[in-house]
Amino acid sequence: MTLSLTPTRRLSVFVLALLYTSLSFGVATSSAPLAAQNSGPYYTATLAQPADDNRVVARGVAWACEGTTCVANRGNSRPTRICRGLVREMGEITAFKVEGEELAEDRLARCNGN
Repeated sequence: MTLSLTPTRRLSVFVLALLYTSLSFGVATSSAPLAAQNSGPYYTATLAQPADDNRVVARGVAWACEGTTCVANRGNSRPTRICRGLVREMGEITAFKVEGEELAEDRLARCNGN
């Protein structure tokens, strides 16, 4: 017994297969899981004095500041260099976090030029 499909049914099966493939490919390649992992800022700095400017660019990294807290996305340099660039623009930093982890005391001291 041979199963034969009419041309209309073949087209329907083809369209459904194409639709399913498109939908599953879109879900697999969507950036939602990546966005959930990277929901916060990459760098967070606490300034000794409140910021005069709400936005500043230091060592190629754009910072958004409010009060004594500044946040930024990832830059191309090492965290200590990014920190030093912000110190040059905004003054002493009392805390510096990279992906939520505090910069070690000795590295923070180097960042501030001590």
